[in-house]
Amino acid sequence: MRVELTTAEIRRAVHAALAEDLGRGDVTTLATVPAASQSVALMRAREPLVVAGIQFAGFAFRQLAPKIKTEVIFRDGQRAKAGQTLLKISGSSRAILSAERVALNFVQRLSGVATATAQFSDLVKGTRAKILDTRKTTPCWRRFEKYAVKCGGGKNHRIGLFDMVLIKDNHLVALQNEKPNAIAAAVARARQKFPKLKVEVEADTLAQVAQAVDAGADIILLDNMSNAQLRQAVKIIRGRAKTEASGGVNLKTVRGIAQTGVDYISVGAITHSARAVDIGLDFEE
Repeated sequence: MRVELTTAEIRRAVHAALAEDLGRGDVTTLATVPAASQSVALMRAREPLVVAGIQFAGFAFRQLAPKIKTEVIFRDGQRAKAGQTLLKISGSSRAILSAERVALNFVQRLSGVATATAQFSDLVKGTRAKILDTRKTTPCWRRFEKYAVKCGGGKNHRIGLFDMVLIKDNHLVALQNEKPNAIAAAVARARQKFPKLKVEVEADTLAQVAQAVDAGADIILLDNMSNAQLRQAVKIIRGRAKTEASGGVNLKTVRGIAQTGVDYISVGAITHSARAVDIGLDFEE
């Protein structure tokens, strides 16, 4: 699965953000800056970062003044150093001032997600493991944040509840009396109901790992297991399903987890706890 943003959804998001910020009008700019004033502004990185969402900024400025020119210096997915210019904006001073915060909010937040993802992705290089995102995203920003994960070198897990079957511990508790076991029953029902979708099963124990393999799961989520347990699970599975490690993943632990031989490592923090990076916009004198 892979998120690709459309022009229409970017425009909708930017339009809503501008409406929220502008309300009845940017009173400060309208009162102080002449309508004919023209300026050049530079959007600069103030710290090392991976760019994401730069197209949102361009749309923000052009929605207020269609004749504004934007020159993209760093594209999404590229790494910038502190002090480097990401975007050059030329045109109506009023439009630049009024769209500035909306443009920065999108780029700072999404570049923060991309930068956090890159930090994790860099640490697993040389192993087979890939970093996955989760559904722990900002409401109504999921597609944008998952797009930013991709910009940072990560991979998208399921987009929502609709595009993959993921049988978790609470599902299994609800089926605890099923025969021969809850996992086998759940996988069989999922295959029957949604035969074209991949089926993933969460396993908390090695016994559940064996049951998930026997049931024919496509992916097995190894939840909160020690590195020793992860290595044993990989041996049990023997390539018959993909493996995903989850729980207790941070920048200190991710390399060791990757070295157990798992295929994927899901990290909720790259979306739910990513810090917005520091980016500024300054007018040229």
